[in-house]
Amino acid sequence: MDKILSLKNVNYTYTPDQPDSRYAVKDVTIEAFDGEWLAIVGHNGSGKSTLARLMNGLLFPQEGTVHIFGLAMNEKNIWEIRSRLGMVFQNPDNQFVGATVQDDVAFALENNGVPYEDMVKRVEHALQLVKMEQFVDHEPHHLSGGQKQRVAIAGALALHPKLLILDEATSMLDPQGREEVLQTVRELRETTGLTVISITHDLEEAMSADRIIVMNDGQKYAEGIPREIFSSGNKLTELGLDLPFSLKMTHLLRQEGVQLMDEHMTEEELVNDLWTSHFNN
Repeated sequence: MDKILSLKNVNYTYTPDQPDSRYAVKDVTIEAFDGEWLAIVGHNGSGKSTLARLMNGLLFPQEGTVHIFGLAMNEKNIWEIRSRLGMVFQNPDNQFVGATVQDDVAFALENNGVPYEDMVKRVEHALQLVKMEQFVDHEPHHLSGGQKQRVAIAGALALHPKLLILDEATSMLDPQGREEVLQTVRELRETTGLTVISITHDLEEAMSADRIIVMNDGQKYAEGIPREIFSSGNKLTELGLDLPFSLKMTHLLRQEGVQLMDEHMTEEELVNDLWTSHFNN
């Protein structure tokens, strides 16, 4: 697979002039590949939000390098990189600038000088992708939380990005809104081959990823596929992360003496194990 993003030995501190400055990100190396869903997880203060800012050029590393789409990110090419990069933040209200949904999705296209006829097609298609085409004339602030985030994703997708970064994009949503957004992203990956990086403290969200990086105190603590990462459940809780429901239930059942075959990533896996082990004799 082609490499979409690479951070190599990146360091960043918000207080570089202080002699005992604490690094928000310390000697971090990360790679993301074409079509991959990479989740970066960690508690508050772990460095994951600083990584998001380094990835989209809001910050530049004090040491190390950031490459995106084969380009070494710098102040000269940052706008070229951003034109191929979609970003969805924690609070969609902070991203809305248009009076209607279609105006908002079109905003970045207008700024990039996309011709009007092409812009109309892109807005229509992006809203169809996130199943919000029926809301084109609605005011964004009157939508539900999940609908707002889907509009924010549509605004990013209208730019035809190769990479979509979700920075705590589901953290303010209720469970239904969170699942709506995650299902939208799953479907988009299947239909468009989009590369996704989700930066989150929610391990339920991270379960959708192909690969997970765990951050702790500004450093990369662990990296692997979800099943590998979640196999060290107690260590994750010690880092201040809340395990997905199915894993917590698996651990609680074992504490009560229930014999289970494996760590369970989903409720369906847990139910099947219980059924096979205890009710199929």
